Amino acid sequence: MEAVINKDNEEGTYGNRVHTRFPPEPNGYLHIGHAKSICLNFGLGLAYGGLTNLRFDDTNPTKEDVEYVKSIEEDVKWLGFSWGDRKFFASDYFDTMYEYAKKLITLGKAYVDDQTADEIHRHRGDFSTPGIDSPYRNRSVEENLALFAAMKEGKFGDGEKVLRAKINMADPNIVMRDPVLYRIVHAEHHRTGTQWCIYPMYDFAHPIEDAIERITHSICTLEFEVHRPLYDWILEDWEDTEKPRQIEFARLNMTNTVMSKRKLRALVENGLVSGWDDPRMPTISGLRRRGYTPESIRDFCQRIGVAKSGSIVDSALLEFCIREDLKLKAPRPMVVIDPVKVIIDNYPVGQSEVLTLENNPENETMGTREVTFSRELYIERNDFMEVPIKKFFRLAPDKEVRLKGAYIIKCESIVKDEAGHIIEIHCSYDPESKSGTGCTKKVKGILHWVDANNAVDIEARLYEHLLKEDVQENLDFLDQINQDSLTIHQAKGEAFLASTVPGDHYQFMRQGYYVTDIDSTSNHIIVNRIVGLRDSWAKKQKNNK
Repeated sequence: MEAVINKDNEEGTYGNRVHTRFPPEPNGYLHIGHAKSICLNFGLGLAYGGLTNLRFDDTNPTKEDVEYVKSIEEDVKWLGFSWGDRKFFASDYFDTMYEYAKKLITLGKAYVDDQTADEIHRHRGDFSTPGIDSPYRNRSVEENLALFAAMKEGKFGDGEKVLRAKINMADPNIVMRDPVLYRIVHAEHHRTGTQWCIYPMYDFAHPIEDAIERITHSICTLEFEVHRPLYDWILEDWEDTEKPRQIEFARLNMTNTVMSKRKLRALVENGLVSGWDDPRMPTISGLRRRGYTPESIRDFCQRIGVAKSGSIVDSALLEFCIREDLKLKAPRPMVVIDPVKVIIDNYPVGQSEVLTLENNPENETMGTREVTFSRELYIERNDFMEVPIKKFFRLAPDKEVRLKGAYIIKCESIVKDEAGHIIEIHCSYDPESKSGTGCTKKVKGILHWVDANNAVDIEARLYEHLLKEDVQENLDFLDQINQDSLTIHQAKGEAFLASTVPGDHYQFMRQGYYVTDIDSTSNHIIVNRIVGLRDSWAKKQKNNK
């Protein structure tokens, strides 16, 4: 892509100008694939000292809404990009588009067709069969102008007539077989209200928008490559001699991820997620709520690069990017996700002490914090095993482990409820084994813990991929939803987490990366797991070397 731009600059095609645009349709929330386009378009504008427009292709009033416009603006800003005063809408140009359509009719390059959508589709032919001319293809210019005006005046119903380009029904490129330019839609538009009842098709509107805004490089995804001849055809009679150049790149596809607005909308409308910003959604708002940072997403988009051929990106790469971004930024408190109580029988009743722990062992500049230690603690339920398996180095009957930053403890007995579930683990501690005092006793296991006296209640939401690992292309994606994509735990955290606010990032010790959810309050703390600690992508890269 840069090679094309560099060549244009060398040849002075656009007077060394570089002007791009990000042109979403406001019919849904943006997803991670759009983030790639945002970073690409705005990134090229910045790299070449050029401009980038934010433009909404609002040519379909039945699916578009102001809500989506606002969400798109928020997403672009959050990713770190600004459009200044260069925000436009396709609807800004409806009058110009209508007049240009009339010009094409006058030139004999467009006509009004009475065929139904089904008839038009059937008569287009296929790759081995040429299309069939419409019986209305040779209407006079005067009749076409009159009918087109009547369409605009609302004298026909939806689907009753369309305006088509007159190109070639035998063209090897099916896109060029008299494509529809305008259709009738009696619906209120979110900006123009009921002013219009005819709306331009995307293939007609988009090149005109680019031309009006004097875009130099119109960057779009690879499926529009076959539409490029139509893009150029539309602008053949545009008066400006400088025409934008369409350049295609491969769209983003990721494993275990839905990358279709239609499918994402189905997830929302079927109640399979809580909304467009559900942390399991690949929408930018969903990723933001999940805890991904703008830096991690921009890094991801840079790492995957721009390709001409399609491929599937491992979603583990995105997880790698957020780990890379947070590993030196996020404090590392102790939080017990699935707690079980530990009682240290030989620790003095009513006594506690203050210990000092590092906030982030990989970043000394983050300093230290104080935690309390007392007779009653919480540890992870899976850090204890009544009948330990081989190489289980955590707590078990008559076994010793070290509590992070504190003492070595030994399991003496357990207490179970009537159902046989362990509710208390009774231990003893070695008073001479305090961390940092020169204790030479060695144990293999080190556990995180939380003081029960001042533990903070936390609702921990653990997210997994929304789709199953073995997705089958021939099956309905709604039948392949991972039913375990969300599990909720009532966790216990260090005392200082009582003051956490939405957007705070952490690496919970031995657990993973978390963020405080937007619905979290001081009375009900909610955290979302962003990713676990295990870095499968980095491991794959290492094994491939």
